[in-house]
Amino acid sequence: MNAQGSNGEWPEHNEEAQEIWNTNAEWWDDRIGDGNTFQDVLIEPATERLVKIAQGTTVLDICCGAGRFARRMAELGARVVAFDFSERFVERAKARTPDGMGNVDYHVIDATDREQLLSLGARRFDGAVATMCLMDMCRIEPLISALPTLLKPGGWFVFSLVHPCFQPAHTCKFAESLEQDGGLLIKRGVKVSHYLTPKAYQSIGIIGQPRPQWYFHRPLYLIFNAGFRQGFVIDGFEEPGFPEHPADKRYLMWENIPEIPPIIVVRMRLKVQ
Repeated sequence: MNAQGSNGEWPEHNEEAQEIWNTNAEWWDDRIGDGNTFQDVLIEPATERLVKIAQGTTVLDICCGAGRFARRMAELGARVVAFDFSERFVERAKARTPDGMGNVDYHVIDATDREQLLSLGARRFDGAVATMCLMDMCRIEPLISALPTLLKPGGWFVFSLVHPCFQPAHTCKFAESLEQDGGLLIKRGVKVSHYLTPKAYQSIGIIGQPRPQWYFHRPLYLIFNAGFRQGFVIDGFEEPGFPEHPADKRYLMWENIPEIPPIIVVRMRLKVQ
């Protein structure tokens, strides 16, 4: 099931996307709530390098899921306001947060609703984090346009998402053998035939999840320009890839394709007028 759109906005899918995440929330948290290789090796180390949390930093955690990174930022000394539009994810986040961790405040808020976002307070936050969620949002313009009001002057916005260049819809991983220097060389990579056209489609994030989720593919120019229009500049960018390691080479896993980064992590910052 897919739909193409020139502007990368599909508001007609928001209600169903919320329903799907409420259905999948507990299952997802049971599987990866304590971390997986993507979180441990790629996403969180790169994000921590870009957020630069200091004691007392006030951070907005957008689409926080079960609150894993919200709790991590709180451990680093931040005051965190975290939200998700899935009530069940927020329930899990609250249940996972230790009683003594008083510097995390959870809310049920829809990141595609600008008025709900602005209710959090103007000029309140030093920075905002959106961990692996922009590709799950049917609209990003309401969020990006609200951030200049929510953030303090010079505030930053760090987001991660699946790499639009290497993980658009229906990316194909491949392996091929080549004769070289009297032996066989195995090469692995990805084949991409779709990138520039925005596309909404349903797929799975984890094998076995109860329901397929909506993904919203946007090329980089749409994502970056949404920020540039609101006065953001990019001052940090990472494309982390898995290191070489002795994984089972029979499988076409991202861990076996170290030269292709499966995610990006970006820091945008408001220009000081």
